[in-house]
Order: sequence, then structure tokens, then C-alpha cells
Amino acid sequence: MRAARLIKMVLLLQARPSMTAAELAAELEVSERTITRDAQALSEAGVPVYADRGRTGGYRLIGGYRTRLTGLGRSEAEALFLSGVPGALREMGLADAASAARLKVSAALMPSLRDAPQSAAQRFHLDAPAWFRETPAPELLPAVADAVWDDRKVTARYRRQDTEVERELEPYGLVLKAGVWYLCARVPESGAYRVYRIDRFTAVVAGGERFARDEEFDLPGFWEERAEQFARAILRSEVVVRLSAAGVRQLPYATDRAVAREAMETAGEPDASGRVTVTLPVENEDVAYTQLMALGPEAEVLAPPELRARFAEAARRAAALYR
Repeated sequence: MRAARLIKMVLLLQARPSMTAAELAAELEVSERTITRDAQALSEAGVPVYADRGRTGGYRLIGGYRTRLTGLGRSEAEALFLSGVPGALREMGLADAASAARLKVSAALMPSLRDAPQSAAQRFHLDAPAWFRETPAPELLPAVADAVWDDRKVTARYRRQDTEVERELEPYGLVLKAGVWYLCARVPESGAYRVYRIDRFTAVVAGGERFARDEEFDLPGFWEERAEQFARAILRSEVVVRLSAAGVRQLPYATDRAVAREAMETAGEPDASGRVTVTLPVENEDVAYTQLMALGPEAEVLAPPELRARFAEAARRAAALYR
């Protein structure tokens, strides 16, 4: 265990000019005291690890030291080939580059690991889009992807309701969510980061100017925050529902899981019949009708009255069909 950590520490220092003890501790998931001991052990073993003292100090390798401890194990080689998403690479126009990279890595592997690409491909496949939904790749995706990889500013026109808007953007990253491509970009005028659906772009022109990327920008963190904000923003209404025990179990599958969990956390105790009354945030009554209809008799809508009346009418119609 420690040997693997020491190797990883050397590789980290080889890939970066310098790292603080806190950065190394975070990467290796140990304490800073352990980093100090590991650095001393590496130094005693002949690895030229140098410690810069002071608040801005850190650890670095001196003398252009390069380790040859870069051999891949089977699990590491298979994980490497799992990291590619063939469909997404193809849609971004990177299929040929990815294929060439895989061939080069395969050629560098030990003979005993040459079957790693086939082994991984036969054991994992990512199919991102949801069932029964055709999501063709946006025509302008390759142009946007090129600008993202090259840190190049673009002038983009996109549809916003019934109008088209033109913006200069600094394209930071791409996100593929349930088969839909999004661009996370910074608007130079305001300095704000925004999210755009790429299938709403009508034109994308990359200029000759590159932008200076904010190295502290965290694409996964930014997307998670914005996705949560979006999910909360569309929940503008509330419905009150009585759920059976089966309805409680099925609610997370009929609506957003986080919303269902929070609704149950604030619910009262079950009544005499064992049913629980919850207040559920929803996008609107039409969406609530579609979602809660999936629960059938396991859910009774109490409010608003208009939605309760819709369910009562649906129940009468269903009863007439099965009479």
C-alpha cells in the first residue's frame, strides 16, 4: 500500500513543477505528516525530492529526475480504455484521434496486457441517451469542440424563445447530459459563466484570439451547481399528496429523487390507515399529473383542488373502462 503511494507521489511530482504538502495530501488521501515521512523515505531511497520551506513552499524533484516506474497493471490498463466514450468522441469529431491514441497505448503495453482494450470493451459500454429518445448530434458540435480544446473565443448565434441572440463567448467545457450536449462558457462582457444548449446554436465562428483560461474553474463542480439550481428553479408549484407505504417506495421513481427524499423528511407520521401526507414541489400541475398518475391508487392528491378534480375524473374514467 505504501509502496504504491510512494510511486504515485513521484509521478505527481514528475508531472508538476512543485506541489505543497496539502496538495499532495489531498491527492493521496493521507495527512500532511504522512507526506513529510514519505518525502523523507523517497530521499533516503535516492529519489531527489527537495522541500522548499515557507508558506509558499512545497516539494519538487530536482536535476531533471525522471522515473521509469510507469508500467501499467492489468486493472490500470483496462481502466484507461474505459475512460473513452466512443459515441461522444465521434460526435465531437475526435474518433480518429482517439483511435490513434488507443493504438499507440496498446503498442506500448506489455505483451501480457495487449488484450486490455478488448477486455474492457466487452465488459463495459456507456449508452448515454434515455430510452425511446433519438438525440442526433448537433451539427455545430465539432466546431464548438474545436474551440473548447483550443481555448479560442467564438462568436455564437443561438435561439432564445422566438428571437436569435449573438454573443461572444469563451468556451470552457462541454457536458453531455442524457444525450443532450451543453456548452459551459464565460461571457467576456459580464465575466459570468453560463450554460448553453448546443442544439440551439444557429452559427458558431471561431476567431483568431485565444482567451486566458481561469485555472481555478472546475467544470464538474460548476455543472453540478448549475444543474441543481435549474432543477430547483423549475419547481414553482406544490401539491399535497397522501401516500400508501407502496406509494412512499415508488415516489422517487415517479419524480426527482432529491425532491422526493426532502419531501419525505418533512412529512408527518402515518395516519390510522398507514398513509403519509407530503407536500411535494413540482414544475406545474400538468407535470405533477403525469408524474403522480404513475403511482395509481397508491397516491391521493389532496391539493390543489383543480388537480384533485383531474385525478377524480381520471379515476371515474378508468373505473368505467374496467367495470
